[in-house]
Amino acid sequence: MHRRLLVVLVPLAVLLVAALGVPLSVSVAEREMQETYVDRLNDVARFASLAETALSTGRTEALQQELARYHELYGIPVAVIDTSGTVLLGPAGAYQQAARAEPALPRIVTAALAGARPEPSGEWVPWDDSALVVAEPVGRDSEVVGAVVTISDLSKTHRRILVRWAQLAGLGLLPLIALVAVAWPVSAWVLRPVRELDAASSRISQGDLTIRADAEAGPVELRRLAESFNTMMDAVENAVDRQRAFVSDASHQLRNPLTSLRLAVESLEPHLRASGNGRQVYDVAVDEVKAMQRMLNSLQASARMESIRTASPVDLDAVLVTRVDRWRALTATAGQTLTVDVPPGLRLLEPSGGLGSILDELISNALRLSDAQVVEVSARVVPDGADGRGDASAASADAGVVTIAVRDDGQGIDASERAQALRRFWRSPRHQNVPGTGLGLAICADLVGAAGGELRLEEGLPRPDGSGHGFAAVVVLPVVPRLASSSDASSPV
Repeated sequence: MHRRLLVVLVPLAVLLVAALGVPLSVSVAEREMQETYVDRLNDVARFASLAETALSTGRTEALQQELARYHELYGIPVAVIDTSGTVLLGPAGAYQQAARAEPALPRIVTAALAGARPEPSGEWVPWDDSALVVAEPVGRDSEVVGAVVTISDLSKTHRRILVRWAQLAGLGLLPLIALVAVAWPVSAWVLRPVRELDAASSRISQGDLTIRADAEAGPVELRRLAESFNTMMDAVENAVDRQRAFVSDASHQLRNPLTSLRLAVESLEPHLRASGNGRQVYDVAVDEVKAMQRMLNSLQASARMESIRTASPVDLDAVLVTRVDRWRALTATAGQTLTVDVPPGLRLLEPSGGLGSILDELISNALRLSDAQVVEVSARVVPDGADGRGDASAASADAGVVTIAVRDDGQGIDASERAQALRRFWRSPRHQNVPGTGLGLAICADLVGAAGGELRLEEGLPRPDGSGHGFAAVVVLPVVPRLASSSDASSPV
């Protein structure tokens, strides 16, 4: 999170440094170019003074030697020209070669021969290849007899400018480095409570209502936020605890009166007359009492399962090894066949209440409600980005979700009824006379959802008579990656 904060702060700092550094860089370049121009201007002024004397006296040998020496030392061709542009003194070849590459030279020479001191040529940027042309008239006013012209290569000046710009860029990086060095720990300190609050929220979304945020670290505003968060979680946990306690206590307190009521009703059986409708009323009363007892048992089981709040990693092999034999015995007793197709080594996030209890409920539904001949339990890993319904290989996947499907080839339920089947106390019209409370699937869906998963109801296996499909309950839970050192367990089935 503090990286994102630095992504915001660093560009702002770069803009600030650029706003200060760009004008300074331009000023540095102008100063370097101005110094070069002033140096050349002093040189041509001196040569113009010497040329005026040499041309008036006819003694040009010394000036010719000095102009040649100047070109040899500095690599700058300098020439004395007459009013027609003919080179009188200086390295004529080097001057003419350099003059051909400078389109601004005729304008500058014409202005100098007219007695004016023209502005210098060339661009004031270090990446331009133009030379600096400086001209000075020889003579004054109407007595101008020629001009001294220098054509200076600015590559050295450009290199000096680039070096200065590099130095300025280095100096500009210092405050940026200092900003990052200071902002990194400061932002980490400021945002640490936010990260902890985010982690606490994630744990809470998985069903752990005991987690609390650290209200002692970070800025005052974040400490107040953490305190408010903890107060809210105290209230939520208290309300959930009271709700669960109420369900558990109510179920427990009603158990004894219902037991007494059932005994009282059953004790009436010897007193029933053979004739009349008393036997029918008696049977209805006993069935209703039994249904209420099953309801109380389901409510107590729900309260116990939901009281286990945290989801934790579990090996599916370890869950199945304690369940499969029992499932096979139950299906065999009911005259059904159980098949298990689960690859070894699957590790997933177990919902609160236990994955085994959830699978027990799904198997129980298949046995009691579907009138099936075959019940199939299968599991697959679906990598991230898939739709959760494909058959991906489980052995090599380390991310995504695990889908555990309990399918049968029984009656099934209509697509319109599947969404309602996950609501509490809902029962299909076909199952009204079958023992049950309508709580099992709803509780399982809540527990799976609290663990970050999903319980889906789908079409099951094809019916033997070809009239359609049975019922399928698919549990989707997040994969828990295995550590490199952990060993895969073998499948119990």
